Amino acid sequence: MPFLPGLDTTPPPRPRRAARAPAPTEAMRERALVIHGRLCAEYGCPIGYFHDLDPLSELISSLLSHRTRNAESGRAFKALRAGWPDWAEVEAAETAEIEAVIRGVTWPELKAPRIKAVLTAVRERNGRLDLGFLADLSVEAARGWLEAIPGVGPKTSAAVLSFSTLRMPALPVDSHHHRVAQRLGLIGPSVDVGPSHPILRAQLPAAWSAQQLYDNHEILMLHGQQVCFHHSPACGRCVLLDLCPTGQARTRG
Repeated sequence: MPFLPGLDTTPPPRPRRAARAPAPTEAMRERALVIHGRLCAEYGCPIGYFHDLDPLSELISSLLSHRTRNAESGRAFKALRAGWPDWAEVEAAETAEIEAVIRGVTWPELKAPRIKAVLTAVRERNGRLDLGFLADLSVEAARGWLEAIPGVGPKTSAAVLSFSTLRMPALPVDSHHHRVAQRLGLIGPSVDVGPSHPILRAQLPAAWSAQQLYDNHEILMLHGQQVCFHHSPACGRCVLLDLCPTGQARTRG
């Protein structure tokens, strides 16, 4: 399998436990909650779920979305379902056919064989193409089961549990979420997206519901998309400016 940037490619020998982050300080917990409260007021929590897919479909949707705009990955997913209504048909299809259908996404030539391989891994490990059984596992165990599949990393496993009809309390972190958290000092400047998952989750209350964790992801992502841009963030209209060391340094300059 060729290397696909942004995806994990080395399979562990068995389902692995999610990495545990050092316990955050009380001050960091309070900071995370203040940020959550302000952004919820800004973007309107609770936020409605944008997907209502079964977990296997959400897994494929998440794989398509890597480094791809939502509109393009959404079109590719719909095209897959229109061409092959059953995921077993996708698993059996020729790789070239799948690649042609998903050609609008980034790296279709790599994602097509990856989708086939992931479907085969699910069927071989579970006996059928279905992930509904994950609902009976803890979040940690469910993420470990998913991340034991080559190509499924922390972001994808959390997305499957959170965004799908499972509605389990997992916290996904995308590039926008990660950028905002880094600028706010919730994670260090050298912490990559994957390792940021347990750190950011540990800062939030353990008893939070799936909806609350989904809201946290969505509001940080929305803030990254609408205010805290990758280039030229709009610090002057940021509701978090007084909490943001990056923004304060920029506005002082």
